[in-house]
Amino acid sequence: MSVLKRIVSIGAHSLDAELLGGPLVLKYAREGAHCTLIHVTQGRLEDPAAAEEAKAAYLKELLNQNKRAAEKLGADTIWLGYVSGNMPSQGDFQKRLETYFIEEKVELAITHWRGSMHPRHINTHDAVTGAVKHLREQGNPVRLLYGETFEDLVGFIPQAYFSLDEKETEQWFSALKEYQVFRGEINDFPYLPYYTTNGQVRAIESNNRGFTVCYMYASLIENRLF
Repeated sequence: MSVLKRIVSIGAHSLDAELLGGPLVLKYAREGAHCTLIHVTQGRLEDPAAAEEAKAAYLKELLNQNKRAAEKLGADTIWLGYVSGNMPSQGDFQKRLETYFIEEKVELAITHWRGSMHPRHINTHDAVTGAVKHLREQGNPVRLLYGETFEDLVGFIPQAYFSLDEKETEQWFSALKEYQVFRGEINDFPYLPYYTTNGQVRAIESNNRGFTVCYMYASLIENRLF
């Protein structure tokens, strides 16, 4: 791994940033890097009959889950203040990220691959990629990786593999389990079996001995091989 001091993982919704960048975040944080999990939007109660108090309590608990998960990964966390219905224009979103990357001296950003079933995942991919590309054209060396989630697999090509030892694997899953959705309390998607099995499959295909995660390079904006 390269020596990097400022890492961000940017996810469209809560849990996305941890799934996409969590394994690298915990590794870099252990080496002393400042790592941040950025959540573009937060969920909300969709029940039209839900009282405002219930909606506020739901959001508060989700933000607490963000914080607890980040702490377990050795990172901090921010929410950009959006909900699904009030996403900014793509241009404004990209400019906000560019400003943040410059001010924070970000060296590596991790986000969604574009081949997704979710429009907000695609919006996040486009804004992050556009921001990094523009900064690279101006001489800023910020790098970009796309993480893997089950929702962004169309055209996703595993290119960089990282193995996690038993302690790191336990740390990552402990952070993910801070989310009610990961624990199966929000919907019936089998998050834990899926990501456990995926780590075993990636280990086989990469000929690694331990639990393995993978990333995809931003090949359309890289101008040299690493």
